Amino acid sequence: MSSTKTIGIIGGGQLGQMMAISAIYMGHKVITLDPASDCPSSRVSEVIAAPYDDVDALRQLADRCDVLTYEFENVDADGLDAVIKDGQLPQGTELLRISQNRIFEKDFLSNKAQVTVAPYKVVTSSLDLEDIDLSKNYVLKTATGGYDGHGQKVITSAEDLEEANALANSAECVLEEFVNFDLEISVIVSGNGKDVTVFPVQENIHRNNILSKTIVPARISDRLADRAKAIAVKIAEQLNLSGTLCVEMFATADDIIVNEIAPRPHNSGHYSIEACDFSQFDTHILGILGAPLPAINLHEPAVMLNVLGQHVEAAERYVTENPSAHLHMYGKLEAKHNRKMGHVTLFSNEPDNVVEFGKGIDF
Repeated sequence: MSSTKTIGIIGGGQLGQMMAISAIYMGHKVITLDPASDCPSSRVSEVIAAPYDDVDALRQLADRCDVLTYEFENVDADGLDAVIKDGQLPQGTELLRISQNRIFEKDFLSNKAQVTVAPYKVVTSSLDLEDIDLSKNYVLKTATGGYDGHGQKVITSAEDLEEANALANSAECVLEEFVNFDLEISVIVSGNGKDVTVFPVQENIHRNNILSKTIVPARISDRLADRAKAIAVKIAEQLNLSGTLCVEMFATADDIIVNEIAPRPHNSGHYSIEACDFSQFDTHILGILGAPLPAINLHEPAVMLNVLGQHVEAAERYVTENPSAHLHMYGKLEAKHNRKMGHVTLFSNEPDNVVEFGKGIDF
């Protein structure tokens, strides 16, 4: 039996592109399903151009591929269930359903995985907001469909309630209490259905709810870093994880609080392409194929900067002036404001000296 597989990736954005590159390096063939025939993955794989919920297209992908995976959460789980053969989607659709709905996700994290999450309550209408204690701050998030800050409303005073009530009446939501945290961190973990491997703890800086800068290793104590990794492993083991998962967390002075999970490689793990001996995309492909997973080693401390649409020229100038920096451009045809166009990774022991693109100008 040939060890070469045909891997089907649902979603042809930058994550799908980088998954495909890892798969191709390992000798596998890749077919991508994406609505846009000129998506970033089109540069490195064949593309079936169709909507993500097109069951006929999903079936065509399933029929042509040995293994399926996805690059983002908003994939039609019912459509996948209708077409996949036994074991063809190692990540499974249950993980998709958990991560597509914040209510399911909070329930899984707090009750099944039994990890610490921020205090929360389920909100089904504005009536559920009538008795909230406004001496505390909150964030109201729609249960489904939110990303990069969309579908969210911060509540810090009674003035915020009008917009919050409208959001609560438009969709099921989760109301989370604001956590007083020192740092936002994340941990990438990959599994092969039996074993897991875990990456260094990453420190994340956001601007306008969009990741701007990742610092590795995170500037937290060894004790907290070990705790963060143990939490990520615990979640992965509860899921019998295949492929890569990102666990986003808050680090307080003496605890780790889980914010959310993403069942795929993650923006905060892109540094691993250069800074680790195996990237989060390598371990994703190995994991979904059920292959043995390597221990992960960080070569040197590193910083990753996101390149948004308004930063493209600055990023290109930056790598001219800093030739040891690694520029990744994703091949998106239109540079829109706040659209992720690429990233830059560089090794640095002085992360504060690595200035984010557009800081103080574009944000």
